[in-house]
This record gives sequence, structure tokens and C-alpha cells, in this order.
Amino acid sequence: MGIKESLKNQFRSVVQWEQPHPNELFYRFTERGDELKNASKLILQPGQGCIFTYEGKIVDVFEEAGMYNLETGNKPFLTSIKKVLYNFESNHKVGLWFFRKADMVNIRWGTRIPITYNDPVYGFPVNLRAFGNYSVKITQTRQFFEQMVGGQEFYCVHHLQEIFLSRITQPISNFLANAKFSYAEIDSNIEQIAKDAQEKTVQIFADLGFELLDFRIEGTSFDDETNKRIAGISDMQADVQAAKLAGIDFSELQKLRAMRDAANNEGTAGAGMGLFAGMEMGKSIQQSNQTENPAPTTDLKSKLKELKELFDEGLIDEDEFKAAKAKLLS
Repeated sequence: MGIKESLKNQFRSVVQWEQPHPNELFYRFTERGDELKNASKLILQPGQGCIFTYEGKIVDVFEEAGMYNLETGNKPFLTSIKKVLYNFESNHKVGLWFFRKADMVNIRWGTRIPITYNDPVYGFPVNLRAFGNYSVKITQTRQFFEQMVGGQEFYCVHHLQEIFLSRITQPISNFLANAKFSYAEIDSNIEQIAKDAQEKTVQIFADLGFELLDFRIEGTSFDDETNKRIAGISDMQADVQAAKLAGIDFSELQKLRAMRDAANNEGTAGAGMGLFAGMEMGKSIQQSNQTENPAPTTDLKSKLKELKELFDEGLIDEDEFKAAKAKLLS
């Protein structure tokens, strides 16, 4: 750097945070030698603050937007001449760290490992993941600067994100595990879950020097194993309901479907035989049911109607429909 440029930097009258990046939380203003002119001007834009250090100690924290006069212990003209002639820096060091006072919004969070708890309805362990975002603003600048920033030239939101994520994941996991919402209840209760999770984590943010403005859960997901197990149970429940509407018990429906599957595996000829066997089985089931529990004739029309609705809705296939219908009419 030439003599002219060095003198220009030494005697600059305005210091401000130029073009701050949205991801920056703290930014150190640095010039060659860190020399600032006596009564130089500090300009803070709305949503900005500044920490002023002198000889390694925090002198003041500026948190209101506006223009400030900074008084250092330096004699700028003499210091500049010494720098030019002897090329060494003054021992009177000034540090300026700009920081973001504005709200920091939409910071991402997510459970790094699934939350495992016993589903209160299905009675077996399920694995749940959750993700979302939160918004914060700094309230204890000096505390956070001394404990976390530690003089770094840059401190960004993603550094803050890692700190928060390491601290809030466990209480959120504990809450979801203890709340024990069933598989089908998670989505309908997501707003309440977010509200309760915010209450569980607000003190964690406060201890770090931040106010938690909002906390959102954008979505949840269960692992593949959980989804498969519950899908199997749902299919079985649908079969039980279909059997009930058709006037047969679940074991009888399973027998009919087993015959259908066997017939499909044996080819066209086997299909005809399987269908005939299914119809015969249906008759035998119907005869057995009539012997044990004779049904009033007036119920036949409603049962046929219910059976047709099952077929139309795809809950039973054509072979099952025909077999059950033949059984009802026999």
C-alpha cells in the first residue's frame, strides 16, 4: 500500500458497515493498522449495532441507529507520520465489530436422528423425524460476543445455527416422545406441537443471549419400516371392514382371497376352477352361517347393495364380488 493510500485510510472520517450480507451476524471493520482518526464518525443503519473495543477491552456497545463520534487515544497525524517513516503500528489498537440487530428469520432446524417412541394406538415403537424453521434476534450482545464470538473477524448465522441445533434437538425430541401422538395424529396437531416445542426451547435461546420470536414445524415423516408396518395394519383393517359389510367373517374372506390368488397363479383353466371352488366355498360358508345365524330375508337387499359399494370402491375385486354375491343369493 502506498503512502497516499495509507494516509487516506488513516484520516477517513466515516466508518460504516458497507453491503452487509444477510448471513453475517458479526463483522469486524479492519483497516491496515486499525487506526481510527480522533472524533471520526461511526454511522449505524437501522437494524445494525457496533461493539467498540480499545486496547483489547470492550469500551461501549452502540445499539441505536445514527451517527456517533468515536474518541480514541491516538493522535492521528503523528501516528500516520510514524507509520510512513518507520513502518510500524501504534500500540493504541481500536476494534470495531458491527453486528446484526435485525431479526434473523427462517433459520432451519431438523432432527438429526429419528425420535423413537411407542405409538399409543398401534402399541409398537415408531421412528419420527421433524423439520422446520425459527426466527431470533440478539438481546445480550456483549455476553454473546465475549462467550461465543471471541474476536473472530466474521461470525455468521450458520455458526449460530449449529449452536442452537445442538441444544434444541434434545428437548424437542423429549417433548415429541412424551406427547405420544399417534401416527395419524401428528399432522392434525402440528401447530400445537410447534407451540409446545417453542415453550420448551425459549429459555435455551435466552441463555445464549437471543429472543426466540417464532418456532415452526414445516413437516414430519416416519421411517420406511414404520410406514410399512402401519400400512399392513391398515390393509388388514380394510379387509375386516369389507368382510363385515359382505356378511362374512375375516377368516372366510381370507380363504376366498387365497383361492383367488391360487387360481391366478395356475393360469386360465385354474382360474375357472378356482372361481368355481370359491363359489362353492361361498355357498358352504353361507349355509353354515344360515344354520348358525339365520339372517332375515329383508336384509338381503341391503347386503347386496353394500357388497356392490365395496366392489365399486375397489375394496374387493370382481372374483370376490361374484363369489360373495353368489353366496348371498344361494
